[in-house]
Amino acid sequence: MARIWVESYGCSASFADAEMISGLIVNGGHTLASSAKDSDLNLIVTCSVKDATANKMVNRIKKLKTKPLVVAGCLAKAEPRTVERFSSNASLLGPNSIGKTLQIIDSTLLGRKQVELSDTDVTKIGLPKVRLNPIVGIVEIASGCMSECTFCQTKIAKGDLKSFRIGDIVRQVSSEVDDGCKEVWLTSTDNGCYGLDIGTTLPELVNKVSEIPKEFMIRVGMMNPMYMPRIKDQLLASFESEKVFKFLHVPVQSGSDNVLADMKRGHTAATFRDVVKKFRSTFPEFTISTDIIVGFPTESEEDFAKTLHLLEETTPDVVNLSRYSQRPGTPAAGMDQIDVSEVKRRSKVVFELINKIALDNNKKWLGWEGSVLFDEQTADQIRGRNFAYKSVFVDENVQIGQRKNVKITKATAHGLYGSLTS
Repeated sequence: MARIWVESYGCSASFADAEMISGLIVNGGHTLASSAKDSDLNLIVTCSVKDATANKMVNRIKKLKTKPLVVAGCLAKAEPRTVERFSSNASLLGPNSIGKTLQIIDSTLLGRKQVELSDTDVTKIGLPKVRLNPIVGIVEIASGCMSECTFCQTKIAKGDLKSFRIGDIVRQVSSEVDDGCKEVWLTSTDNGCYGLDIGTTLPELVNKVSEIPKEFMIRVGMMNPMYMPRIKDQLLASFESEKVFKFLHVPVQSGSDNVLADMKRGHTAATFRDVVKKFRSTFPEFTISTDIIVGFPTESEEDFAKTLHLLEETTPDVVNLSRYSQRPGTPAAGMDQIDVSEVKRRSKVVFELINKIALDNNKKWLGWEGSVLFDEQTADQIRGRNFAYKSVFVDENVQIGQRKNVKITKATAHGLYGSLTS
């Protein structure tokens, strides 16, 4: 029996993998260490979506390699040579190989490096898990994607779409709720294309999960705009359920159709604009989250202006802003790059705009009163979410998993603040 330290980075699917890896470790007779200092072996579930993230992974690998080390996740699969350059003895575990967790840990503890990067264990439903958050169940509904984005390593790391069956997902969600989860995240690389390979759709899945006769909330995870026209009307109907947070994460990336074509995104700015309009007209209090990349190699000043215009027009509540960075193995990495100082300038302009939009949007919630589910421990307090998945904070003492009535008295660009009314 060994003490294993597990840490994870990246998207919700990556955290779901970490939970399942931890579950396999415990079921295999090992224990989870409380820190890397107390461990016999360190395991890091990595992300490689951006340069800054990859650099952080490298720094963590350098620090963790003083013990036997397993590097799992996207960086291990997409850039194994990068991992080996900084830790030649580390074992490697791919995102779709986590069924080999115990084998690779046992080998690594014995001083034998093992590499398991092939897609041998794609289905991740029903695996044991140790949750990072006791009241949030992260349920992966698919692995891989159908996109060919020129800037992204995800396809390299996770491969083609493999959707999991609705019945298996429903059973998994039911099990999560039975274990005390008040909130369930339906997550994957791209929820929008869920089911295309097995003859079903995301709305069908959301409907079936909503029908589970238990009390919990559903957060529908990220979906790319290119798949939205096909499922939009049915998804609008699915969101009528009181169990579904009125929240969508639809990454547009750019407001320029020329840049989107060069990115091979498969959608136009109008696709995103239409999604926002339809959901907000059906649900006036609805949270839109999106992603923006500034400084893509072919982004002209005119293209950049179109992105600013799209943000001003659609006023998304949350914008995940990234400066474009070259990722090894991607087509865009071979293009002529925009000067770093110009990318920083554009990033600053967008940053200031999205903070203004977020503040304006949040001010609309002043005076609102309603139910809030407190679902996350942040660095210094507990965060809650209302029906539109807005971040809510209160000064009173609350516990994770509690649902309380709150009246909003203050708004910032980063959240809503209020007081308990019951």
